[in-house]
Amino acid sequence: MDLSLFFFAGNSADARSNYTLLLDAVKFADANGFAAVWTPERHFHAFGGAYPNPAVTSAALATVTSNISIRAGSVVAPLHDPLRIAEEWSVVDNLSNGRSGVAFASGWHTDDFVFQPERYEDRRKTTISTIESVRALWQGDSVSRIGGDGMPTSVSLAPRPVQRELPMWLTSAGSSETFRAAGNMGMGLLTHLLGQTTTVLAERIAEYRSTFSAARTDDSASHVAVMAHTFLDRDGDRARALAREPFAGYLTESFDLVSRLRAVDASAAMSAHDVDLLVDRAVDRYMTSSGVFGSPREAMRMIDTLRGIGVDELACLIDFGLPHETVMRGLEYLASLGRLIR
Repeated sequence: MDLSLFFFAGNSADARSNYTLLLDAVKFADANGFAAVWTPERHFHAFGGAYPNPAVTSAALATVTSNISIRAGSVVAPLHDPLRIAEEWSVVDNLSNGRSGVAFASGWHTDDFVFQPERYEDRRKTTISTIESVRALWQGDSVSRIGGDGMPTSVSLAPRPVQRELPMWLTSAGSSETFRAAGNMGMGLLTHLLGQTTTVLAERIAEYRSTFSAARTDDSASHVAVMAHTFLDRDGDRARALAREPFAGYLTESFDLVSRLRAVDASAAMSAHDVDLLVDRAVDRYMTSSGVFGSPREAMRMIDTLRGIGVDELACLIDFGLPHETVMRGLEYLASLGRLIR
């Protein structure tokens, strides 16, 4: 199983510190055998707002790395013209000498759709058509559009990418329909443990693999990456103690987003005490079964579980509020975990 880094930047109040951590952590990962780095697309919210465009962050990362794959996790497809997606990521592919990759998501936060409000209702269908268009453009196809003079014109991708095919994933918050769609389209799958137990995830991965095999003769693009909040230290109890308070703050800040993801009525009146209790229970769950917190040896239990249900890559979300130096020290132990599982 591969290890990669995943960024979300829970607190965007100081974007420069977020970017400093991003650059330092990715340089470390590039030099220590990590497979990839994923940066997201988030808009208009303090939670994740330092990452409005993964093509921009990926272009920056391409210039300071040599080995690691550089991926979007994820492009919100309905917000963009597929021509623009293909064009931007071809630049990243050239800057990185063929190390780019894109996960596509349909989006769910209504405020994000101020860019394309008319696409919100049909966002899942639009995502599928956008992926198909990007794939065709990447392989050299032209598309017909109307130019500024009102006349039809044919355009194709420039610059031409390094990779013949763009590695692609479909992002799922847990819907079986999305898992099957990824299989039908011959794409990888990016998911997480926010609202899925490993038992449920195992069933959905089996659906994905079965659908993929039925739709494609070549399964080389079949790939499951699972995002999990991660912090390791030599001593497992110390790791959990160090992470607990920052992680609780992170979950409190993200309460609106998390509540929607879990289909909780975010508009219901809740006291600060109620929120604290909810967050405290959530931290306990993440620390024990939905994240990777502890020592490298303890983390092997989650690795073995994920490997056993068909996961190919653990994408470690590391920027949830711990101090810069603490995160960087934790990466040393995460690299040790990588050596254990290779």
